[in-house]
Amino acid sequence: MRRMAEMKVWGAVLLTASFLVACGGKKGAVRADAETAGAAGVEIGPEGAGPDQISTRAKLKFDDAVKALAAAEEKGTGDWESLERQFQAALKEDRNLAEADYNLGLIAERRGDRAAAERHYLAALGKKPSLTMAGHNLAAMRHRAGDTAGAAEIYRAVLERAPEDGGAYAGLAELSRLSGDCDTALEQARAALVRDPELLDPTKVMMRCHLTRKDLARARLVAQRALRAAPNDPDILMVIGNIFMEEGKVDLAKVQFKAAVTAKDDYAPAHQVLADLAMREENWPRAEEHLRKLLQVNGNNAAAHLNLGIAYRGLGQADKAMQEYDEAEKLDPGLAPIYLNRAIVLHREKNAPERALELYRKYVGMAGGEFAIGADSPVYSLISEAETLVAQNLEAERMARVQAAEAAQAAQLEAAEAARLEAEGAPADPAPVQAAGGEPTDPFADEPQ
Repeated sequence: MRRMAEMKVWGAVLLTASFLVACGGKKGAVRADAETAGAAGVEIGPEGAGPDQISTRAKLKFDDAVKALAAAEEKGTGDWESLERQFQAALKEDRNLAEADYNLGLIAERRGDRAAAERHYLAALGKKPSLTMAGHNLAAMRHRAGDTAGAAEIYRAVLERAPEDGGAYAGLAELSRLSGDCDTALEQARAALVRDPELLDPTKVMMRCHLTRKDLARARLVAQRALRAAPNDPDILMVIGNIFMEEGKVDLAKVQFKAAVTAKDDYAPAHQVLADLAMREENWPRAEEHLRKLLQVNGNNAAAHLNLGIAYRGLGQADKAMQEYDEAEKLDPGLAPIYLNRAIVLHREKNAPERALELYRKYVGMAGGEFAIGADSPVYSLISEAETLVAQNLEAERMARVQAAEAAQAAQLEAAEAARLEAEGAPADPAPVQAAGGEPTDPFADEPQ
């Protein structure tokens, strides 16, 4: 199958942090992963705010609600409205129950209500400043909204009240890493581990920083240590795969990336790199498999739609390819390779070189012209090929018109001659005599010579 360099869009592997925080303190600890975004700044009040004692009725209702929430978290789904009512009932018994506000924040996040989540986390911190997990989640929300400065502000506010909070240092370390400041990130990660050696997130920061710096020996050492603590963690498996990629050991890297998606079926970074590798190898069925997984995680991924279209074309499914290009264009009209790949289908599969030429030229313009994409880019040979097809089609159309005109003229002459003979009264040509066997006979066959 023909390989076109411009046909492919290689999505960057995005390694995102996962902020896991535990609701501690009172009974019924639950784990929560802050997945949403959008929080205002938080000012943590003085330690000791709120009463030390919570009413018995409130505790009982809270414990029942926590059990139900833990079951829902384990299943990955639940009746969030019913759970919200249960925690609200506990709060009604005692408005100072900060943990109830915290869990209401978790439920609001699951329901996609970021504003409500923020209100509940702020309420939890106001009632119990030592409940720093609420601060962690607020910071994570800021982070996911793209407000890294706001997220860092919240982590620092947590550290003012709880200087030994390793999770806040871990959050700051990840923010520093993402900003490209690995020196600070490594310092903050070490500070986190000094305070809580069991934390995994600062270890991930360290191995990723070493990988970024191409210090593969240290990256491998930290990753191996992390893997012993969490052998099925997809982030760790992903980093090990990237170490192998840096070393040129693609087959070993694939093993790690596949292990990452086995550990977590919807782990997008590994699906992304596996899709990229499959496309480079023109293994279209495997590319389709991983791209479809990516789109299950995030259907608004324009590059994934584009690449899925390329895979469909490789599989000989041109119509499906065009549908994916349409989806990609809806999401990101400025993604230039959409128009190149659509042009290739029109050119090669749909015999529409005129429309293909328009799209090829649009791609060149959007991509910055010859200076940006290079004079030796395959798009120029595609343009030349399409122009030749257009010329051939025009010539074929011209010849068809000439032949049609000649045929029409011949028909007119024949009709005119028949009309002239009829007007002069000339007898029509006699029909040939049929022989018994059905073959025409020659009436002069028996005439003596």
